[in-house]
Amino acid sequence: MSNPKPSTDVLVIGGGMAGLAGALALRENGAEVTLLERAPEFGEVGAGLQMAPNASRVLKRWGLLEKALEIGVRPRHLVFRDAVTGEELTRQSLGGSFEERYGAPYVVIHRSDLHRILLDACRDAGVRLVNDVTVEAVRTVDGRATARASDGSTYEADVVLGADGLKSVLRSEVAQDGPVSSSYVAYRGTVPITAATPQGDLEDVIVYLGPDCHLVQYPLRKGELLNTVAVFKSASFERGEEQYGGVDELEAACRDCVPAVREALKNLATGIRWPMYDRDPIENWVAGRMVLMGDAAHPMLQYLAQGACQALEDAAVLQEASLGTVFTEEGADPAAWDAAIRNFNSARAARTARVQRTARVWGESWHVSGLARTLRNLLFRSRKDGDYQYNDWLYGQDGDGVPSASLPPARVGVPA
Repeated sequence: MSNPKPSTDVLVIGGGMAGLAGALALRENGAEVTLLERAPEFGEVGAGLQMAPNASRVLKRWGLLEKALEIGVRPRHLVFRDAVTGEELTRQSLGGSFEERYGAPYVVIHRSDLHRILLDACRDAGVRLVNDVTVEAVRTVDGRATARASDGSTYEADVVLGADGLKSVLRSEVAQDGPVSSSYVAYRGTVPITAATPQGDLEDVIVYLGPDCHLVQYPLRKGELLNTVAVFKSASFERGEEQYGGVDELEAACRDCVPAVREALKNLATGIRWPMYDRDPIENWVAGRMVLMGDAAHPMLQYLAQGACQALEDAAVLQEASLGTVFTEEGADPAAWDAAIRNFNSARAARTARVQRTARVWGESWHVSGLARTLRNLLFRSRKDGDYQYNDWLYGQDGDGVPSASLPPARVGVPA
């Protein structure tokens, strides 16, 4: 890793997806960028993630989509089934007209693989990467931001990107709130695909919807791994226990599901579970010369598979907002940062709030029972493959504020 430097154009707090994407975007604009990560080494935990076209368009613009496709999978369909009966409710074909409509493919990829692609791109672009630094506060004085770390060191910058995740410390600069429990937890697992693995669904993203539970499966790493996620309502989590000493809750939640779901539970790593939180949307992400992005600004539940996607959107929109103001053909104008981050905040807050709220509603609809389940299934069955009315607002190229994939990457001032 590079040596620390106390002064920089842009200081990024957090080395997850949002922080790396934001660092890369502004480095491409010509900024001197330093990224501080609290962990001793860079890395990403978890399993698979889904990158819808609104995210893969951003990778395409940065010249990184091919790297993602080299190790990821382009699923053929997104399929929803009833977990109790196994009945197919609806499906969306993800190739052909879908890709043409949205300008990029739907890709599933291991979180660690996407993280490594972004990390390598930051290194190659010249982002200064510093580990083992925990930032406790950011203050703005005379148009410069100062970040104070727990070891007493300080870093100065024209602007600070607060990308320190769901439990963001920097969010307290703009909102006195906390994570909101969903009452649901997840177990995840990836296992090798073998000849004994049921072959029918290995080219698709499959979602089983059950009362108070659901299960998702799809292939990873060019079809070598099978990713499985089981989510269920947890009484112990509702009592405040993030972890729990057994899998009886998981087994009970899936007791009435079809054999394919119960058999898939064997793929899960049950040593740790993942409690599901989000936060209520907030309109303001800016405090002086510090602006939040990613989960620090808009953490969301997983039901739209948009957490990482919205982080990439953030970076692309911030890149555009600063390219025309802070970074111009005449050179950099540090005084223009105030307008750039305010414009970025304004462009993103309403959209991400809609995604957050829709994810909550979507999750509720997945987990209903009784008459509500019957009505949900009727609604899903009424939708035909190729009906884009529920996708356009989220994946479309006009609603996200992300530059068209046809534009060349913005590499103003970055050494060859």
